[in-house]
Amino acid sequence: MRRADRLFQIIQVLRRGRRPVTAEAMAAELETSRRTIYRDIADLMAQRVPIRGEAGVGYVLDGGFDLPPLMLTQDEIEAAVLGAQWVAGRADPALARAALDLIAKIGATVPERLRPFVLEPATRAAPRRDVAVDGLDMAQVRRAIHGGRKIALSYRDGEDRLSQRTIWPFAVGYHETVQLVIAWCELRVDFRSFRTDRVADATFLDDRYPERAATLRARWRRQMNETYVEMGSWPPGETAR
Repeated sequence: MRRADRLFQIIQVLRRGRRPVTAEAMAAELETSRRTIYRDIADLMAQRVPIRGEAGVGYVLDGGFDLPPLMLTQDEIEAAVLGAQWVAGRADPALARAALDLIAKIGATVPERLRPFVLEPATRAAPRRDVAVDGLDMAQVRRAIHGGRKIALSYRDGEDRLSQRTIWPFAVGYHETVQLVIAWCELRVDFRSFRTDRVADATFLDDRYPERAATLRARWRRQMNETYVEMGSWPPGETAR
């Protein structure tokens, strides 16, 4: 790896880390020695890159520093294009259009030598299968999640029984043929996943739910992890009952 590329990758490693990253961890990821990492960190700090830390403890990149947003490597371009292809084939129309726009913007912005990685990628997302028709406006669902607002649902379970639910949505999940809204259910006083094709009707409420979406996601992940430990395998996607 060229030194300039390695310096760029060190910044990327620090930028994505939420905790201090040790020189040993960076050396393993970048396939170099700790001594080289120490020297590179010192050089970056000398160039006024706001890195804090010390050998043996770890390093962090202070806020307020960023690189031009489209200084992308070949692998990053292919990862972005592959992800956008997947979204374009499976998400709601608004998000699918945004994914196609993203691919076009990357292709128009990256240097000429990198454009083939956008226009002729080596990896492609599999074509979508027949996807169940959604009973929800997923663009509105995403806005409700970002705004921390409740949704009132008329929902049919797997046995076609209709129930009325008020939910606190905090995530959208994608299976091969269905989409799920993951939420706290006021009726069940627990987390539930709601298949969007089983929603008979939905009202997007102005009421805000009392917790942040990020807090609910963290609680849900902990509950899923505990279930995983108890069962010895990851539980299948459970839908609302």
